[in-house]
Amino acid sequence: MKNKILKYNAQIPRYTSYPTAPHFISKTPAEYAASLALLAPHNPVSLYVHIPFCKEMCWYCGCHTTATRKYAPVEAYLSLMWREIRLTADMIGRRMNVAHLHFGGGSPTMLHPDDFLRTMDVLREAFDFVSDAEIAIEADPRGISYDKAKAYGQAGVNRASFGIQDFSPVVQAAINRRQDFATVEESVALLRQFGINDINFDLMYGLPLQTLDDIEKTVALSLSLKPRRIAMFGYAHVPWMKKHMTLIHDEDLPDACARIDQFSRAEKLLLEAGMQPVGLDHFAAENDSMLQALRSRTLARNFQGYTTDASSTLIGFGTSAISRMPDGFFQNTPHNVNYSAAILAGRLPVARGRLLEEEDRLRGDIIGQLMCYLEVDIPAILVKHGFAPDRFDDILAGFTDMMTDGMVELDRGYQGQSRSAAGSAGGRGAIR
Repeated sequence: MKNKILKYNAQIPRYTSYPTAPHFISKTPAEYAASLALLAPHNPVSLYVHIPFCKEMCWYCGCHTTATRKYAPVEAYLSLMWREIRLTADMIGRRMNVAHLHFGGGSPTMLHPDDFLRTMDVLREAFDFVSDAEIAIEADPRGISYDKAKAYGQAGVNRASFGIQDFSPVVQAAINRRQDFATVEESVALLRQFGINDINFDLMYGLPLQTLDDIEKTVALSLSLKPRRIAMFGYAHVPWMKKHMTLIHDEDLPDACARIDQFSRAEKLLLEAGMQPVGLDHFAAENDSMLQALRSRTLARNFQGYTTDASSTLIGFGTSAISRMPDGFFQNTPHNVNYSAAILAGRLPVARGRLLEEEDRLRGDIIGQLMCYLEVDIPAILVKHGFAPDRFDDILAGFTDMMTDGMVELDRGYQGQSRSAAGSAGGRGAIR
């Protein structure tokens, strides 16, 4: 089976949406404003806040971020982003309910406590947060202090995702991400002290100089801190897209066969510890909401990965942030100069995007179902999007090689969650 998997091996950026960001085209602030004005007033929306700064660059990083030791650029950026939040709220024309908020980056933990609290104040002035809203932050354990943890608790943060990657000092040196276990342990304890108990760990395989022994030790140390979720991401080496990745030596990277072994070893250890698999690369504790979403088939995937967020609208703030609207995607400019110019001129800083056609929705739905549940009832989805049942054979043709190799199974008698819809489309089944 390993050889069959390797047949489909390729180096590509991390999948985030369909159509993917490289297929976005030029879009205007006016188009985005029109989309915002059409939002249904009673449907909760989700928010994403992008903080594109780190104290130093991790060489594996694929994010839009800048390394800086000075705080002045961060302060200047925040003042602009606060204006963007207010401007966006004005364009919507009504107060929207918010069920999910995610701080990403970069390193949101770079923000001084007062600035983080002020950002939350600006968001709460513009939007109404539901009582059980999930407020999550991506956390660099090296940047957590008592005052910051206290501010997160005061602001209502209830989930934190720690970038761990690997605990091996050798691997950490090879990716320019040095952090010992004690630092992570202390940071987790600080957050829990202020009521932030939903802790996620992001681990990686396929890193330079990484071995199976490193994987085993990293998983064991991670489990000792009892996170609710663990993501096991594969490192995507794309130096032609991210120049700092050239600092990672190609000869130090595990080959494709070793990557499979690394993920398989991590998966085995996590399952033995009682973590449950979610989608392609996530694992959740039995009492975690993500596992509940998987079982109730309300799991989703967005730009941050797997999520319990069922909203059809995600509004992004900050450079490079992508907004998902009911009618398509809109992305802010990634360039600080252009971002600043737009905000100061009173314009939304949108540069690119993609309005969705029904074919896009069909393909995105199929991909999303496969990624979340590892199976998809194609006839039911055809009915849902208004396509004729005979499209099934056209779609199935794209899986011919994988079915021949035993990678994909066709079940023409599928009787899963969408049985009635499948029957109305001819009962032709599903793939998994």
